[in-house]
Amino acid sequence: MTRNTLSPLLTSALLNDASRLVFCSQDMDETRERVGAVFKPHRLQTLGNTGAIDSRLHHVPIQKVSLNRLRYGADVQIEPERLEQFFLIQMPLEGEAEIQCDGQRVDLDPRHGAVLNPAQALLMRYDKGCDQLMLRIEREALEQACSRIIGRPLSRPLAFNNVLNWQQDASWMNMLLYIVRLQKESPEGLQQPLITQQLEQLIISTLLCVQPSNYSDALRQNDRRLAPRHVKRVEEHIEQHAREPLSPALLAELAGVSLRTLYAGFREFRNLSPMEYLRQVRLQNVRQDLLHDCQSKTVTELAMAWGFTHMGRFSKDYRLLYGESPSETKRRTGRL
Repeated sequence: MTRNTLSPLLTSALLNDASRLVFCSQDMDETRERVGAVFKPHRLQTLGNTGAIDSRLHHVPIQKVSLNRLRYGADVQIEPERLEQFFLIQMPLEGEAEIQCDGQRVDLDPRHGAVLNPAQALLMRYDKGCDQLMLRIEREALEQACSRIIGRPLSRPLAFNNVLNWQQDASWMNMLLYIVRLQKESPEGLQQPLITQQLEQLIISTLLCVQPSNYSDALRQNDRRLAPRHVKRVEEHIEQHAREPLSPALLAELAGVSLRTLYAGFREFRNLSPMEYLRQVRLQNVRQDLLHDCQSKTVTELAMAWGFTHMGRFSKDYRLLYGESPSETKRRTGRL
């Protein structure tokens, strides 16, 4: 499939909407600054002998997702290091690009896009004709949605396969066409919170369903429904009483089964122990406090409130799961 077989709606997406134009510039510094404000600060340089640039960016916010259209108009190299707090889906409408993801090369063209994960070290090169649609999705929103679907906290960071054959999946294309059509034909709808909330969930759910990830098996199984009653009962108790002292013996007594049966059920249906599940719930709650708590509490105070007493182990587990230290999370939200 080449560019001329793409839907005209996609090839013209956002171009005629002046209200969505963030900037149009031939200045390198302005381009770097304005693109960095929508995505993240980065290094930008032209390649070859041409220093000229003819860039533009359109941007449509949709809750914790945004639809963007970006062109540099020159052969460029972008070094964002790691995205850290968001996933980025790139879909060229024209031209080609090359992205190094943790040293692995991914080639982009009008048939092949890319899903970039927050923790990957990235190096991007776009050719002069590269004109892309991009979806920026907040990491927190995606991981929370994944957690809700599988029925448990994530035990490791969500990570997708990088290669996205974006025109070959009907669900993905129909979702994308629907968003673009709505933006073009009923732009006032994108001002309504109820509509944008539904669109956000549509984009997130479609990505989780169609793109292979390290949680694909769990997402297909929706393993909360498969687990026996005593496992689900303990999970619900942990989620409601995670601040309280909880022991394996207490949880087994609550479930009405032996300790051995309780552990066997969690291992078979959750691939972890009840106490590991408790630790994940507590880590998730600490993160929510770090992101949203408005009181002047320290990281240590917030962690101890959720039952963590060994700060070194807590910080190590937190970084392993979220790709940053607890203090980095709090500093990023401006409340350190």
